[in-house]
Amino acid sequence: MFNPYNIIKYPLVTEKATGLEEQNKYIFVVDKKARKTQIKQAIESIYKVTVLSVATIKMPAKKRRYRMGQEGYTSSYKKAIVTVKEGEKIAIT
Repeated sequence: MFNPYNIIKYPLVTEKATGLEEQNKYIFVVDKKARKTQIKQAIESIYKVTVLSVATIKMPAKKRRYRMGQEGYTSSYKKAIVTVKEGEKIAIT
């Protein structure tokens, strides 16, 4: 059974992502195993918009230092840049 909320985790709200909204592009953090067609179907069913294209990027884990010289890693994730048909908007709050 297809559940779009298992594919789309949350919208990524950064300064760069906010600037891309003028070009009808929105950035979402998605499941690592999700394919472009699944992401497209999930966005269209959740937000009721027409998706023109989907670009995906795998973001690797980064090494970070914590207190007292201990080292660890940030989580890796996958993000999708979704282009929406002109005139349609996604309300990200």
